[in-house]
Amino acid sequence: MSQPVEGEPRRMKFTASSRYTLGVEVEFQTLDAETLNLAPFAPTLYENAPPILRPRIAKELIRSILEIRTGVCFTMDDVEYDLQQTCCLAEELAKDNGALLYAASLHPFARIEDQVLSSDVRYNRIMEELQLVGRQFISQGFHVHIGMPDGDTAVRVWNSIQQYLPIFLALSASSPYFQGVDTGFMSYRTKLFEMLPLAGIYNRFTSWNDLVAGVDRLKRLGIINELEDLWWDARLNPAFGTLEIRICDLPGRFNDILGLTAAIQCLGAFLAEQEDVQKPPDNTILQANKWQAARHGLQGRFIDLSGMISPGPVGMKQACTQLLKRIQPYSVRLGCASHLQLVEDILVRDSVAALQRRIYNREKSFLRVIRALQEEFWK
Repeated sequence: MSQPVEGEPRRMKFTASSRYTLGVEVEFQTLDAETLNLAPFAPTLYENAPPILRPRIAKELIRSILEIRTGVCFTMDDVEYDLQQTCCLAEELAKDNGALLYAASLHPFARIEDQVLSSDVRYNRIMEELQLVGRQFISQGFHVHIGMPDGDTAVRVWNSIQQYLPIFLALSASSPYFQGVDTGFMSYRTKLFEMLPLAGIYNRFTSWNDLVAGVDRLKRLGIINELEDLWWDARLNPAFGTLEIRICDLPGRFNDILGLTAAIQCLGAFLAEQEDVQKPPDNTILQANKWQAARHGLQGRFIDLSGMISPGPVGMKQACTQLLKRIQPYSVRLGCASHLQLVEDILVRDSVAALQRRIYNREKSFLRVIRALQEEFWK
């Protein structure tokens, strides 16, 4: 086998994973315990974390974001145990340092000019390019990794899953307010994210080799330095051997995180085992569905081009119900049926974005909104 010449980038290789293993990343906001404003506690929490916790947490671009990560999980029971233990430890750590962890994708009243950036070579490079666009991106997300057996399967699932991602966005929406303003969106984080270059909806690739060639071309042209510079709604992580779903807001309830993770796992398994190649989606329809999810959440509309859910436009809640029915057999096989049922609770209660609006319209206080969501997280 030939070796790369000096200066030539190494070719990406997909490291196979056990089928449908899981990894979850949750980006919490760090708040001052008294003012409830965003505060740059993440570096302090990282430095003061006990050895058992430190491998499970990470700093992010903004110092008021603390990411919590699970290890590689083989079942949803593993995810629940791992995430629950880490979140509880992180909450205690935050409390000991005068901070609170807050689960929503945008803080309701924090100002962008008050945020402190992390000092990191990659982050410095990114912010030098993004300027004001990057400084506005004070949002948090929730990412789910699904293990894939090989690169070609991962690409095939990645292609097919894009048309269903707006359903997960609608279910997870938690960012209606930004800098003290009601944006009119259920997920305004989505619109901030789309200001970033190479973000959001992505093009299809025919195979793993096709994707590698496409990424290499972007590198040669100086458009990206690495795969992580592509902020797509979903992307492959070849080092982990996973498909990473990135479209979701951070749900404000622990059970919502579990339910959405189970649904993503089941849909990934379902699509991986489909023999028929699904029709490539129309990008205009993809954009319309995503707009409906970000703007209206579960009250929006959904158009299913694949016909797997419905032959025509339906309400977003109906689309979700139909999707759950289709993937339910996989929840039995994967041992996550009880976790998948948690998504039905979201359909009954609506998203955390809707909850925030109800609280604010009643109390006229963002502080009350934050306190209420703090209490809601473990319900």
